[in-house]
Amino acid sequence: MSESATENGGARIRLADVAARAGVSNSTVSLVLNGSGPASESTRRRVLDAAAELGYAGPDPRARSLRRGRSGIVAVVTEDALADAFRDPMNLAQLDGIADGLGEGGPSLLIIPNAIDDPARVSSSPFDAAVMIGCGVGIHDTLELLRRRRLPVVGLEAPRAEGVIAIDLDNVDGARALAEHLRELGHRRVGIVTLPLGSRHASGPLTPELEALASAPSTGERLQGVRAVYPDAPGWIAASSSISAGIAAGAALLDAPRPPTAILAQSDLIAVGVIRAAEDRGLRVPDDLSVTGFDGIRLDGLTDHDLTTMVQPAHAKGEAAGRAVLAALADPEAPTPEPVLFRTELHLGATTTRPRG
Repeated sequence: MSESATENGGARIRLADVAARAGVSNSTVSLVLNGSGPASESTRRRVLDAAAELGYAGPDPRARSLRRGRSGIVAVVTEDALADAFRDPMNLAQLDGIADGLGEGGPSLLIIPNAIDDPARVSSSPFDAAVMIGCGVGIHDTLELLRRRRLPVVGLEAPRAEGVIAIDLDNVDGARALAEHLRELGHRRVGIVTLPLGSRHASGPLTPELEALASAPSTGERLQGVRAVYPDAPGWIAASSSISAGIAAGAALLDAPRPPTAILAQSDLIAVGVIRAAEDRGLRVPDDLSVTGFDGIRLDGLTDHDLTTMVQPAHAKGEAAGRAVLAALADPEAPTPEPVLFRTELHLGATTTRPRG
C-alpha cells in the first residue's frame, strides 16, 4: 500500500500518520488494512482505531490496481442468461461463497452471462481471473480466450480442462445414493427429470441419443449415478432448474400410460414442481408418488413437504473457488493444484415411502 492519502477536512492524511498514531510500522498498517498478513488482534485493533480517528480510508483502489498491473476484478463466467443463471438459489449461494472466499476488501466481481454467445466480453473486459459456473463443454472456445489472456481460471463443476483449477462435487455418488434409497423402498417404475443437458435449455423426452450428447457436467454425472441403479428409467429434460420447469416435466411423466411410482429430480426446485404436478392430478406425496431432489436448498414458502434430497455445500464450494483465485494470483507460476472434491449428504425427508401394492 502506498502512502497516498484520503481527504479529511482538507488535510492530507498519510499511511505514515496512521502508523505513528498506532505506534507501528508503515508495513504493519499496510498488512492490516489489506488483510494480507499476520498481525495480533491488539495490533490490528490499534491500527483500525487510528485509521478511524484520523479519517483514513486507505489509498484509491484504482491506483493500487494500476501499480499492480491488475484490474482488481474477478469475472464469474456463465453460459446462461443472467436471469436464468442466478434464479437458482444454488448459484446465488456459490456466488456469495466466492465473494467471501475473496475476502472483505478483495477483488470485485464481474458477472459475464451468455459467455458462449458473447465472446467479446470475455476477450475484452478487464479482469484478473475467472470462475466458471454452470458451464458445459460448449464453453471450450471461451476457455481458449481466457487461456490466451493467461488468466487463472477456476471451474465450479465445470468440464475438466488443462490449467483449470477444479472445484468438484460428488454428483455421481450423490445421485446413486438417492436411486439406491428408492430401490431399497421397493420402487421399480422410476422416472427422471434432468437439468438442462447443455447451453440451449431445450425441454422434452430424454432419449438415449440426447443423453449421450449431454454437455453439462452436473447433469451427466447425476444421470450416471441414477443409471447405475435404474439403467432403463424414462426421463424428461427440464428447461431450467425452476418450479415451472418441474411442473411441466412432472406432468409429462405422470400423464404417461404407465406413470412412475417415484421421480428423481436433479434439483430441489424441479422436485417442488414435480410435487405440484402430482397434487394437481390428485396424487398424494409420498403415498401415491415418491419424489427426491438434489441440492438441499431452503424451501420455506415453496412447499410444506420435507423433501428427500442430497444436500450439497454450495457456499463452501464458492469459498474454495474464491480462495483458489487468490492463491493463483499470488503465485501465477505455481502448478495447477489438484481438484477439490466436495461431498453431498443424504437428507431423508418425508417425500419418499414404499410404493403402493
